[in-house]
Amino acid sequence: MKTIITAIVICISSFMEISAQNGSIQGRVISSDLQPIQLVNISLMGTTKGTVTDLDGQFAISNLKPGNYTIVASAIGLTRQQQQVQVSADEVTEVNFMINESMVSLSEVVVSESKINPYNKDSSFIVAKLPLTALENPQVYNTVTAQLMKDQVVTNINDALKNATGVSRLWESTGRGGDGAEYYAMRGFAVQPTMVNGMPSVNNGGLDPANVASIDVIKGPSGTLFGSPMISYGGLINISTKQAYETFGGEIGIVSGSNALNRVTADVNVPLNSSISARFNSAYHSENSFQDAGFTKSFFIAPSFTIKSSERLTFVINTEFLQKESAIAPMVFLNRNAPLTFSSMDPFEANYKNSYTSNVLTIKNPSFGLQAQALYRLSDSWTSQTVLSRSNTKTNGYYQYLWDFSDGDTFGRYISNRNGGTNTMDLQQNFIGDFNIGRLRNRMIVGLDYFKSNILNSSSGWVLNGQVTLSDGNDTGDLTRAGVDDLLIGSFEGNSTATSETMSAYISDVINFSPSLSAMASVRFDRFEGKTAYWSDQEIKSQTNISPKFGIVYQPVKGVVSVFANYMNGFVNVAPSQVTEADGSNPRLKSFDPENANQYEVGLKTNLYKDRISATVSYYDIMVKTG
Repeated sequence: MKTIITAIVICISSFMEISAQNGSIQGRVISSDLQPIQLVNISLMGTTKGTVTDLDGQFAISNLKPGNYTIVASAIGLTRQQQQVQVSADEVTEVNFMINESMVSLSEVVVSESKINPYNKDSSFIVAKLPLTALENPQVYNTVTAQLMKDQVVTNINDALKNATGVSRLWESTGRGGDGAEYYAMRGFAVQPTMVNGMPSVNNGGLDPANVASIDVIKGPSGTLFGSPMISYGGLINISTKQAYETFGGEIGIVSGSNALNRVTADVNVPLNSSISARFNSAYHSENSFQDAGFTKSFFIAPSFTIKSSERLTFVINTEFLQKESAIAPMVFLNRNAPLTFSSMDPFEANYKNSYTSNVLTIKNPSFGLQAQALYRLSDSWTSQTVLSRSNTKTNGYYQYLWDFSDGDTFGRYISNRNGGTNTMDLQQNFIGDFNIGRLRNRMIVGLDYFKSNILNSSSGWVLNGQVTLSDGNDTGDLTRAGVDDLLIGSFEGNSTATSETMSAYISDVINFSPSLSAMASVRFDRFEGKTAYWSDQEIKSQTNISPKFGIVYQPVKGVVSVFANYMNGFVNVAPSQVTEADGSNPRLKSFDPENANQYEVGLKTNLYKDRISATVSYYDIMVKTG
């Protein structure tokens, strides 16, 4: 055995010694809109050396004798490019390509590659806002692809998120204003899906998966790159939408199931001319509840356009329109001000199929979203990304909840006719670079961000509408629309608005000290201003916050295993609230410092068997500090 081990060690040492005398080339191929391009042929002219790019657009050619080479990148439908490169002994030479689609017209191309994992998609550019692979990124995230959702016949976002680890739903969409979308738990904190293509986009009634290309579940405080208004200390959920492409295509889907589920989807892509492509995704969804009352009906359409104005300039426009009406079972709230009076789930299980609502007490949630971005290639190393994002979501209808009367049996139903909306606008300018300083590769983003939110409310007050007893399932409430309207006569919360603005600047740089060792350093500066009509149109004291982020990654086996550590920060601008003296006198509005969360994390990532098996193991600690 010792002889065999010695022979293996000698062989490995000899191979390493021979390899050490040669050099290598590595790099990445991306499109003009900064997306990785896979299956591009990479060859060295005049040699038999070559490879193809992987899912992340990356390639590597090793064991090259020192000298000058011509490296060529080519693929059907892409403009062929070549570069001159000098390879030195014991060095890795970095070569990157940015390729525009060519005007080659193809009647039909069918590509089948069984070795490619159709469920694996690395959303590195969304997560880091930089061209980093998952193994290079010191942050933990999961990606759920459209292909996986399609094969699982997913009809809602909750079912899609069951594919992401460490995510569980806290409650379904309520439709109420301000926070009506579904809530999920991540790393001990509540989070909603409030980001689309890395930009803020709110909704009060849930999302439709028809236009989803992938869902990115990003773990941990991410305030440094994404700001604070729309994310959670536990992380964020980002939806990447489908984009228009250069050829004609599409599909129609029909799903029918239990609880009167009927769903029809359509996805059509049309090239309007050589530089403009349009894509239309739409869905009609109708489904009843498993309980004795409750339903959801929605119609969704999402036109998107890709406009290639020149080899350097590309415009991408995404829009989404959703009309949704639902009859939703009331939320159940246990009395947090009294000792818990339930010692078993049995009373709730006995009433599992009782909705305690009716199909006439509905709530409507129309939503609209628009994103327009311009990508301009300033040079081979720098790209400008300008993004304008707007979203609008409304609430109009009845919302109710059951409040625990702390007797172990009785709940009171409180109901209101909610009427309000939330408007957001975000303008972002990024400069994204991939360049070398000496022998150190730098991938950098420098950005400015302006975010504005306006929340409107003109709802009725809350009134008691009967009682529910779990022991016998009895409900004394009036569940007709006329009866509820009579109860609400004379109750009105008044008209109110709350406006907030956040102005931000941030920078993030990933430095490669070697092909296997890299470090990330990021910082963000935020200034928050706001105004609320609750306090005589009083201005809210401006708040500022600095959010840092650091990470380090080492790949003992390049492209297969990485060890990482990170420090990340998240923050919340705490809104002013009314305070009094101990005896209740001297009521006044008090401002607070921003609240911060700090995470420390270490872990291991693997990417095994040609992207078919990946795993992440990490230990993290999140500490929240109030001002």
